[in-house]
Amino acid sequence: MKYLVTGATGKLGSKIVDVLLQSVPASEVAVSVRNPEKASLLKEKGVDVRHGDFDKPETLEAALKGVERLLIISADGDNDTRIRQHANAVEAAEAAGVKFIAYTSLADAQQSQNLMAPPHVETEGAIERTGIKHAFLRNNWYLENELGSIQGVLAGAPWVTAARDGKVGWALQQDYAEAAANVLLADDFEQDIFELSGPLHTQAELVEALGEVIGRDVELQEVSLEAYEGAMRGAGVPEVAIPIVVGIQDSIRNGSLEVESNDFELLLGRPVTPLKEALKQLVDTL
Repeated sequence: MKYLVTGATGKLGSKIVDVLLQSVPASEVAVSVRNPEKASLLKEKGVDVRHGDFDKPETLEAALKGVERLLIISADGDNDTRIRQHANAVEAAEAAGVKFIAYTSLADAQQSQNLMAPPHVETEGAIERTGIKHAFLRNNWYLENELGSIQGVLAGAPWVTAARDGKVGWALQQDYAEAAANVLLADDFEQDIFELSGPLHTQAELVEALGEVIGRDVELQEVSLEAYEGAMRGAGVPEVAIPIVVGIQDSIRNGSLEVESNDFELLLGRPVTPLKEALKQLVDTL
């Protein structure tokens, strides 16, 4: 069996490969990366490092040769770029005769009003049209996405949000990585869509848990979207990223991540890492 993970030098991808290597020999694991030099440590472990660039379809044919089970990790970039890149990856997988595709999608992707949903809608559709057996891993929200705010709190700043009472199913990337690896390794799951959401919490509940972890009250500042935009600009967020971070707050307040599901436990065989424990792990890294 040959397994391949794309984007394996990224934060999530590297964790997924580490989990795979706990279950199968390195000789059965391949990775497709834009810069093979960045995957030198994986190569030293015996992983088959291949050059594959979603923007260069000609590299993908060789990258996917002989692969039976593929995990496509959604790329970074604007929506149009991601749609194009993912389409190239799916087309290459079909041409290479891949037997199974797992894809890291977004919570409730087909119905979501989240500004990041369009590439996932398009990619899920492209995979379905191939007729290849597949699994959509609809990841809710990485707790690591909040590291900037956590760092700010540790430095004495308040937690600023425009998400109101919108709920999020936060979980650690490690939990998402283990779930993805388990899907890639297994053939016995009866479903092909997994809504991977941790227990739902509001921003206020997250801040309360963070306060308990660091041993002091954390000020929560609930502001308008316009005020949030100003605060992010004042905090030095690059101008090109301002619409994204504001849009995410808007998407959360509108309930786009409020998805209840036990699929995480199904894939992990255990509960998701509890919120306070997960926050402590992140705080301890800072």
